[in-house]
Amino acid sequence: MTIYNVKIYTINKNRDVIENGYVRFEKGKITEIGTGLPKDISESDLDGKGASLYPGFIDAHTHLGLTTNGVGVESEDFNEESDPTASQLRIADGINPMDTSFQEAVRAGITTAVVSPGSMNPIAGDIVALKTVGKRVDKMIIKTVGMKFSMGENPKMTYMNRDESPCTRMAVAGMIREALYKAKRYMQDKESSVENDDDAPDFDIKCESLIPLLKGDVKAHFHCHRADDIFTAIRIANEFSLDYTLVHCTDGHLIADELKDENATAIVGPIICDPCKPELANITPKNAGVLQKAGIKTAICTDHSEVPIQYLPISVGIAVKNGLDMDKAIETVTINSAEIAGISDRVGSVEQGKDADFVLFDGYPFEIMSEPKAVFVNGEKIFEN
Repeated sequence: MTIYNVKIYTINKNRDVIENGYVRFEKGKITEIGTGLPKDISESDLDGKGASLYPGFIDAHTHLGLTTNGVGVESEDFNEESDPTASQLRIADGINPMDTSFQEAVRAGITTAVVSPGSMNPIAGDIVALKTVGKRVDKMIIKTVGMKFSMGENPKMTYMNRDESPCTRMAVAGMIREALYKAKRYMQDKESSVENDDDAPDFDIKCESLIPLLKGDVKAHFHCHRADDIFTAIRIANEFSLDYTLVHCTDGHLIADELKDENATAIVGPIICDPCKPELANITPKNAGVLQKAGIKTAICTDHSEVPIQYLPISVGIAVKNGLDMDKAIETVTINSAEIAGISDRVGSVEQGKDADFVLFDGYPFEIMSEPKAVFVNGEKIFEN
């Protein structure tokens, strides 16, 4: 199939914009990008009628499918509060693709979402990136991208209220370190047993689940709001040579110079939010713009269901209103999100060989009145307005 007569925002390395172009795709992959009209147009091809074509949007931090709209606490599956260190949990086991939020995501142009456990535990489980279309989560997942860690108020208050550890920020960090040290030793013992033909250590599922993180195959996603919690996350990441990203990074605008020195990345959001708890005292919609201008790779998220996922484009628009560069704003929900998640080989830009995920708009996509004309996921037209 071919989409033609469109202005293509490729968001590739050179940020090329093709004023009048076409995109051809087969079996869910982009096969050709060109200028002008393609030679062979068929009835099944789509005339974009001058619309702008962007890569499908990516929400870089959500709890999509882990709670069902309108059901309440009995449907909530994103916080396993019985164990503060729960690295063995697999988020795929909790996601409900039948939740209507997936449809709402597609109608807003969001074709990929990163789904994470909640923030009540110092270590909460693994994180996946998945397409927002499908019936079976196993077929929607692009890959496992991270392990969830939480700093600060959420884990502290969860267990303090139960008169259990951790009750302080020190204990939160201490539990994370203990688990990582144990997993590191376990990994070393496993490798040594193979090299020396010795007995392997007894199987430990928590340690096993942290090995991909210690090897650098996935990232540590640190939930952190306050500046001191952000620096604790960085401190732990540096101690264990972890690849990491800072989720929320609410105080980032106050320490942007330090984050730049650390070559940190940030997933900012929710933007549509008030200071509903003490560690959000410095929240501002200017955060994403400040971080971007400081040279920090920044993505914007909804933290769905904290803010409904369909408000991701509006969130970007609010950030633009408050200083985020208008021309670069698209990067915060496409290529930046893809690169931070480690899935830029599949999504995040319009390039040959990548997944055929597109969203078409007549106007600027982040204006309040804008809505997609059409949305394609894996080469299939899922929504048309």
